Amino acid sequence: MARRRARELAFRTLFQSERGGAPLLEVWHQVREDAVEETEPEADAAYGEPLDAESLGFAGDLVSSFERHRQEIDAELTELVTGWSFGQMAQTDLNILRLAVTEMRYASPGPPEVAIEMAVRLAKKFGGEESGRFVNGVLAKLYRRLAAERA
Repeated sequence: MARRRARELAFRTLFQSERGGAPLLEVWHQVREDAVEETEPEADAAYGEPLDAESLGFAGDLVSSFERHRQEIDAELTELVTGWSFGQMAQTDLNILRLAVTEMRYASPGPPEVAIEMAVRLAKKFGGEESGRFVNGVLAKLYRRLAAERA
């Protein structure tokens, strides 16, 4: 399954919604339509696998889970991110963190290490020079918190 592409699609949705001030689910429907209409084989080759129905479902789950749990996610990020307000953070980093917290807490039965790894990759690809380290540090705190909750 092309979860890497699905995460990028969900990220793009959050980013566009924030930038354009449009409702998240409205943006998701447009982004999903655009993704389904994409027919460029080289785009799929770059990721190694096409964006299939299962991947679109995963991206949709991330977006809708974030929409449902946004207040809890933002509250948790406020606790995890020290020294920065959301207004001071790069929007890219904030939205990557939001998606990773969504995945780790609400949307995926997968291992949290995978969500962290994918978030760091997204941050390196779309963020600034220090984005990967910043995202990794914040999500490491969440990982330790989750481990303590399970114990």
